[in-house]
Amino acid sequence: MEKFEREIRESKFSELMNKHFAASSIPKGIHCLSLRLTDEYSSNAHARRQLPSPELLPVLSNNSYHHFVLSTDNILAASVVVTSAVQSSVEPEKIVFHIITDKKTYAGMHSWFALNPVSPAIVEVKGVHQFDWLTRENVPVLEAVENHNGIRNYYHGNHIAGANLSDTTPRTFASKLQARSPKYISLLNHLRIYLPELFPNLDKVVFLDDDVVIQSDLSPLWEIDLQGKVNGAVETCKGEDEWVMSKHFRNYFNFSHPLVAKHLDPNECAWAYGMNIFDLCAWRKTNIRETYHSWVKENLKSNLTVWKLGTLPPALIAFKGHVHPIDPSWHMLGLGYQSKTNIENVKKAAVIHYNGQSKPWLQIGFEHLRPFWTKYVNYSNDFVRSCHILEL
Repeated sequence: MEKFEREIRESKFSELMNKHFAASSIPKGIHCLSLRLTDEYSSNAHARRQLPSPELLPVLSNNSYHHFVLSTDNILAASVVVTSAVQSSVEPEKIVFHIITDKKTYAGMHSWFALNPVSPAIVEVKGVHQFDWLTRENVPVLEAVENHNGIRNYYHGNHIAGANLSDTTPRTFASKLQARSPKYISLLNHLRIYLPELFPNLDKVVFLDDDVVIQSDLSPLWEIDLQGKVNGAVETCKGEDEWVMSKHFRNYFNFSHPLVAKHLDPNECAWAYGMNIFDLCAWRKTNIRETYHSWVKENLKSNLTVWKLGTLPPALIAFKGHVHPIDPSWHMLGLGYQSKTNIENVKKAAVIHYNGQSKPWLQIGFEHLRPFWTKYVNYSNDFVRSCHILEL
């Protein structure tokens, strides 16, 4: 019996490892789409046309419009976010999307939105290399994160080596694997902390993750009184489920670390990234960026013993005292974690978020939750068809 239980346990860990690798890989169809669109940028002048057209450039800094920021290297996911926002909007002519991507994806991303306009909404595509402000002097911490050997080994190394699986539950192991997603050392994932500098002429923006779908008009977000706070966000400590909506600081930080114990409250409510309304005017009067940098440095110095998981923990500290809770109906989380997600609640949410490993563009995505995402994929597009991106 003991041998049988051990085999079941080992099988479970093996399944978790396979899921981790599936979640970290790029599907062949999405890779193909990026390559094909990059080629199109080189050969087709229309794919290189200026975005937006010259006469619309003043709109990029006009605060009477609704400005959305999306930072991603996934062209298909970006297309879904933008299309769903425009189709759900009461006033799509007031929407401006600022899409930030990396240097290798820039040509393909530009091609997609040049060849597939979402008129009357306006789209700007910029590579990180096109922002003068993003220099090594201004983002030294992120350079350290990307070049630190210990960090690279942690995120890209052997995830089994040194792990005592006999003392680890499958759920704890799953959480540790999630913490080792390579996206957490990507500059694109940290960019949101630099929004006031990247968009110096804007007063308010909504920042969206690339694994969301917009199902309702989001213009009322700009009318919310943030009461002098910087970050309008949904709190994640007031739900009953264990995975998504019952998170406090103790879920993210190591409270046996003296700095953490001294400065943080384990019972403080956490909040969600993925759909945030940021008041950039209020932000510019704070030291949020400096606080973020100093804690990331501290975590590096402490060999990742302050926290393990991603970009949210330093943000939880940096935005402490600067968060205004917004109604949970604006942002429903957990569609990439929980197969038991209530479908009726999904239908009612303004923004649904596939945070977690089971992204809707992956084979491991949950079948019953995928249609909320695929309905915004343009399967008639020649590039999508030629790369065999079909409804799974």
